[in-house]
Order: sequence, then C-alpha cells, then structure tokens
Amino acid sequence: MTVRCQKGDWIEIHQVILQPSERSEDIPDDTRQVPLEAWIKGWAQSAATEGEVVEIETRAHRKVEGTFTQMDPGYSHTYGPAVPELAPISGELRAMLRGGKSA
Repeated sequence: MTVRCQKGDWIEIHQVILQPSERSEDIPDDTRQVPLEAWIKGWAQSAATEGEVVEIETRAHRKVEGTFTQMDPGYSHTYGPAVPELAPISGELRAMLRGGKSA
C-alpha cells in the first residue's frame, strides 16, 4: 500500500546527517562505523509519497528536507523504567521548600 501525504499533513522524515566517513575520529569505533541519522516530525510543505524527499516545517518553524517515512507519527521515546529510590524525592523537596524537614 502506497502512503501519500498532502501539504499540511503531520509526517516524519529521515535524514542522514553524517556518513560514517564524515564522523569524528574522537568517537568510539562502533559509533563511527554507522551514519548519524535523524528522524524529524513536522508539517509537509507539499504532497509526497512515502520514500520521496519532501520538505517539512517543524514545531520550531524550521524548514527541513528529508525522506518521507511515516504519516501521523506518534512519540515512542521512554526514559526507561521507574526508579523506586527517586519516588519520594518530590515530597521531600516540597517539605524542604516549605521549611519543614524531609521524611
């Protein structure tokens, strides 16, 4: 199935920022052996078919060009599982700011 976006649709694009040969010598070998890539979300500035190069406007109003990869992308990032030791910190901080003692 061919996915096509229209101007104004919320899409994601992919860019290769640096090829492996352009990467710094100061980074680990395994990192230097792969390209530096970016997946950027924004509003399509023209109609395009998935796999085509298209320009988007990001939420920060930047104009960026890349390969159209996804229609209506969501957010899938995570900061990992909860850390139980950090759970009481907000209550302790609020108590300290009120002039009380932490628990």
